[in-house]
Amino acid sequence: MTLLMHRTGAAVLVVLALVFATIGGTVVLTTIGGAAAHADTDSSRFLELHIDDVTPSIVTDGSEPVVAVSGTVRNIGDRDVSDVSVRLQRAPMVTDTTELRTTLTLDQGGYDTVGEFESMVDLLEQGDEEHFSLEMPLRSATGLSLGIDTPGVYPLLVNINGTPEYGGEARLDDARFLLPVLAVPGDGKDLPPVAPPQGGPAAVTMLWPLADEPRLAAGVAGSVNEPVRLVDDKLATSLAPGGRLDGLLAAVESVAGDENPGRLAGALCLAIDPDLLVTVANMTRDYLVVDDPADPLGDASEGEGTEAAVAWLGRLRTVASSMCTVAVPFAQVDPVALADVAESSPAGASLTAAALTAPADLVDNILGVTSMRDVVWPDSGVLTEKAGLLLAQDGPVTTLLADSAVDTSTTAPSATRVSGVDGLTAALFDSSAAAALAAVGHNPSTPSFVPESARYELGEDSATARLQDALGALAWPALGGSATYGSEEAGGTANSSVLFAPAQTWAPSEDEATDMLSLLETLIRAGLAVPRPFEQVVGSAAATANAPDTVLLSYPEQAIVDGASDVVVGHAAEQAPRLDALQLALVEDPQAQLTPQRFLAPLREDLLRSMSLAGRRGPDPGAAEHAAYTRSTAVNDAVDRMFEGVTVLSPGGVYTLTSEQSPLVLVARNDLPVGITVRLHVDAPPEMEITDIGPTQLPPRGSRTLTVPTQISDSRKLGVEFALTTESGLSLGTPTSVTVRSNAYGQILAIVTGCAGALLLFLAGRRLLHRFRGEPDPADEGYEKP
Repeated sequence: MTLLMHRTGAAVLVVLALVFATIGGTVVLTTIGGAAAHADTDSSRFLELHIDDVTPSIVTDGSEPVVAVSGTVRNIGDRDVSDVSVRLQRAPMVTDTTELRTTLTLDQGGYDTVGEFESMVDLLEQGDEEHFSLEMPLRSATGLSLGIDTPGVYPLLVNINGTPEYGGEARLDDARFLLPVLAVPGDGKDLPPVAPPQGGPAAVTMLWPLADEPRLAAGVAGSVNEPVRLVDDKLATSLAPGGRLDGLLAAVESVAGDENPGRLAGALCLAIDPDLLVTVANMTRDYLVVDDPADPLGDASEGEGTEAAVAWLGRLRTVASSMCTVAVPFAQVDPVALADVAESSPAGASLTAAALTAPADLVDNILGVTSMRDVVWPDSGVLTEKAGLLLAQDGPVTTLLADSAVDTSTTAPSATRVSGVDGLTAALFDSSAAAALAAVGHNPSTPSFVPESARYELGEDSATARLQDALGALAWPALGGSATYGSEEAGGTANSSVLFAPAQTWAPSEDEATDMLSLLETLIRAGLAVPRPFEQVVGSAAATANAPDTVLLSYPEQAIVDGASDVVVGHAAEQAPRLDALQLALVEDPQAQLTPQRFLAPLREDLLRSMSLAGRRGPDPGAAEHAAYTRSTAVNDAVDRMFEGVTVLSPGGVYTLTSEQSPLVLVARNDLPVGITVRLHVDAPPEMEITDIGPTQLPPRGSRTLTVPTQISDSRKLGVEFALTTESGLSLGTPTSVTVRSNAYGQILAIVTGCAGALLLFLAGRRLLHRFRGEPDPADEGYEKP
């Protein structure tokens, strides 16, 4: 476990060794930073060391006075390695919270308490592996030992040496981990036990996240009877016995609930993603799994997780009824991306409400509990000032941030007011502990707020080593954190107060989760810690709203890299106002089960899912970005289909009016399952006068005949374009062009008719005049009777 620079330096030294060996020299390597095996590529590595077990994982006064470490060494290089040996080393005790991570990147020279090398195997051939076991006393009055005589958290290193074929002896790999020592046991002879620290206990609070990556297929509108569609069935495995979410819930059940009442339950708060609950609730009925996430309406098969979903949701309802519960932003949406959408789109308010306001109601409705309000835990643990303004725009709110996400003094307060954002207060969690917790499990990640000096490749550590690091981080506030953490009153004494916040998509196994909770229980029983309810943490932060001291938000560059992409944010900003306009146009029918809100909510939620931070800090952030892009594109396509599904039909051919005032008769069609109010927009030439027929309601999945009053003053063929819009003017469907011809002759017919009438009057008057005079009418000449 080393930094890139250290690994590169080690690799260079190995190469130099091989060069000297080729000319007959023998070189013994002492690498500068990290093991030579931790080079940039596997081709330059020889051995790979994994720690399998540490005993005791937590040292107490009842532990054996010896630390035993066992592990596996595998030859991953392109040559045999001989004379393989291992030894145990220790660095000085952790004295600051940042050292919980930075000591794990130290050069091996920083681990200055060393044991003797023990031979492991004479020859390790390519592809072979060998197990090892090391033991070393915690302390000794006479011989070599780890020199641990004071409770605390200690970094340990397993160092492995060997001689690659064609090379000289070198340090080929190492593995580091933390060892929490609550008390030092005696050796039964010369050294008496050392009791735990006698200072005030630490007030501890821990968030217990239950969240998952978005699983619902994108671009599928709400319905009444249609089963939901998922992009995969991984959630079924996670909910089933032995799965990730099953294990997280089982660990909480072991310390909370009616069957297992305990003091630790008062320190825990379930942090639940409402998107997970919505998905699991839908899985309790029949559901489908699509063959291709990019084709959400395509072929699909039946899901297999219904029974697991029913059982898991029932267990969660039971546990949540007796515990603190808080909702996280919907689908772990990125608040910074959400603020960008709100700034660029007038419809940002609807997305903000769905992301930040609705989650608490969703959790309450599904679980039957009353969750905490006015508290927001961003998945990234950091905020920009713009995002902070968004969070506090509707009133005072407390946000949960990493202590490294604000500019503070050396002693970080546990709660503070944020500068420049009225109404925003912050409860700070330990960033080093959060990084250690995020690394536990099968899907380790490094949070965005971790500084570069404490970042390293987590995949090079074994699961056992990463768990040890987490145990050390959980124990340290109770063993030496009073100088670093903010002070709080609890139990009549001043205590250091610490909030633990794992990654929201946390992935420890059930055993790992249980081990961490067991450590906290041990600390409480030993008097080293007291539980502090999460409500008190939020209350203390909210109480700083009028405090004179403030902190500035600090947004690291890594958070930009880990955040939602500009493309996805742009899609959300484009589609959110279209969804809002469409929802206003849809008809609220009290007799219908499918309401406009229910119909469009999944698409609005899909926009939030596309801006999710889940998976972006794991081993494959590219896959998370691809899934986000696929999701946002599917929403674009779905909204386009909705708008195209409301249109006016072309009558075809030439439309002939029987008179100059005959109406035009058109048909408007609505393919949506919800009624909609539309307006007819007409683009006609000056020879035609079209009367606006006003708003018209179209029935669900039906059509309506539109009678459009028309007056035409020309008998020529005239082109007219008709289109439907929402009342707000947003275009629906595709415009239709109609050619209109009237049988009336217009002004020419009026002139001809007038002239004919005048001639008729003239001739009739002439005949009457001749008759009045008694004169024969010249027109009658030739027609006289004989």
